[in-house]
Order: sequence, then C-alpha cells, then structure tokens
Amino acid sequence: QVQLVESGGGLVQAGGSLRLSCAASGVAFSSFAMGWFRQAPGKEREFVAGISWNGGSSYYRDSVRGRFTISRDNAKNTLYLQMNNLKPEDTAVYYCTARESRGSVIVTAGSSYRFWGQGTQVSVSS
Repeated sequence: QVQLVESGGGLVQAGGSLRLSCAASGVAFSSFAMGWFRQAPGKEREFVAGISWNGGSSYYRDSVRGRFTISRDNAKNTLYLQMNNLKPEDTAVYYCTARESRGSVIVTAGSSYRFWGQGTQVSVSS
C-alpha cells in the first residue's frame, strides 16, 4: 500500500521559512519522480516543484523559483521542500506527489502523478 505523508506545515509570518517533508512507504522510492503541488482556497491546484528520481534535475514554477528548494533523500524515502522568504500568496495546502519515472524531464501536470499525500497546510501572515 502506497503512502505519502506530509509534515512540516504551519503558520509563519511573511519573510519566514518552513521545511516540508514527505515520507514515502510502499513504493520503490528511487524509481519515482516526485513533486509538490498546492491548492489555495477557491483556486485550482498548481504545480510548485518537481525532482527527478535521482535528484539530478528539478524544476520550479516561476513564482517560487529562487525561494523554494526541492530535494530528496532516497536512503530515507523522503522528499523535502525548503521554503524561504514566504509570502502571503504562498498560503495553501501543499501536496506531495509521485509518478513512476527514471527520466530527467520534470512533468508539471497533476494528472501525470499517480500517488498523492493528504496535504499539509501552510499559512503565511502579512
């Protein structure tokens, strides 16, 4: 049974930092490309960042590039998202996702990701 469990969300002031983690079980983690998506109230789900199976390539949406860093530890079956200089517009539920791929191209379409976590709330106050 595949499980993706996010943690690390919370309430932070603008300019602050948070580090999200996603613990994976029931999957051959090193065979999966991973991603982070988010959904704010009343808005569509959007791609935030993605990373290839070995961490060799990554990609970010424009609004977070330079502030967020995605990484993974295949030995620990864990995905991370370091978020710095947070802004109120980053407020959303953040989801960890996985898709079977050993390629280097990062896919941004949510429909391409097979497994999803339950999400963790990130709230940024102004």
